[in-house]
Amino acid sequence: MDGIKFDSKKEAEYYCQLKLLKQAGKIKDYRLQPRYELQPAFKKNGKKYRAITYIADFAIINNDGTTEVVDVKSSKTFKTQVYRIKKKMFEYKYPELTIKEVY
Repeated sequence: MDGIKFDSKKEAEYYCQLKLLKQAGKIKDYRLQPRYELQPAFKKNGKKYRAITYIADFAIINNDGTTEVVDVKSSKTFKTQVYRIKKKMFEYKYPELTIKEVY
């Protein structure tokens, strides 16, 4: 879709909805796959540890300036353990943002 490869048909459809909302002036903008750092990289005892990040499917910038972080899911029951942990870390580190799960 528009030269962008999406992980699922649902994600591509959501992208099309966002394009229409922006064109209609209902939202200010949107970003694809925004990255949020949950824990920075660090070094301990000479070993390097990579940062832990969460990559959302979309971030929507509303007309009032607020941001919605969106994760498109295939079903309400399928959430990996890694996703659950990262979501919890995200909610702690970014109290002003919330992950909106779209099914």
